[in-house]
Amino acid sequence: MSDNTTKTEKNRKSPAYIAYQVTEREGKDSFWTRIGVAFSHNDGKGYNIQFSAVPLDGRITLRLPTEKKE
Repeated sequence: MSDNTTKTEKNRKSPAYIAYQVTEREGKDSFWTRIGVAFSHNDGKGYNIQFSAVPLDGRITLRLPTEKKE
């Protein structure tokens, strides 16, 4: 990416992390729901997190994005 890119072009980069709500279920595997993304700041010293939902219970986990398996 060159120094001549606009803020709009920089905002189109891939997320650094994917945010999930993780709900523990008794006797079963945890249930993971994707609820947002995190983008790193240009200076590398922070992140902007964008949520499409905010959980009332459970926990929020940030994970590195991975390629989807077919």
